[in-house]
Amino acid sequence: MKNFLLHTFTWWNNYTIGTLVALRGFKKVGEDEFGNVYYQGGKSSYGLPKRWVVYAGYADASQIPPGWHGWMHHRTDIAPSEEDYKPREWEKTHRPNMTGTAAAYRPQGAIEALGERPRVTGDYDAWTPGN
Repeated sequence: MKNFLLHTFTWWNNYTIGTLVALRGFKKVGEDEFGNVYYQGGKSSYGLPKRWVVYAGYADASQIPPGWHGWMHHRTDIAPSEEDYKPREWEKTHRPNMTGTAAAYRPQGAIEALGERPRVTGDYDAWTPGN
């Protein structure tokens, strides 16, 4: 019952019943290492095939690996599942956005950063009116 309610009312968590209806007639193209499933079918208004991803869990577009990202955006017609795709050495693995969490990036000197702020070195003179 819980899964039925989740798939009925939440769009951000995996798929909805409406998504399943919309994907009727689409062909499953493949799956990535995160468990995201990719589909293709029909034609867009530009005449290109429609491509769709159903996320495994929370919908986060940054979870699409580089090879699948290129396929989703029509940079290539060959899906990574149809070829022996190897990521390039400069392609980074997915890191979720950590903003708002304890693991968020905090540059040196930020109020939230741990440790002490560096002391002023004397190379700064405060502005005063009339000088």
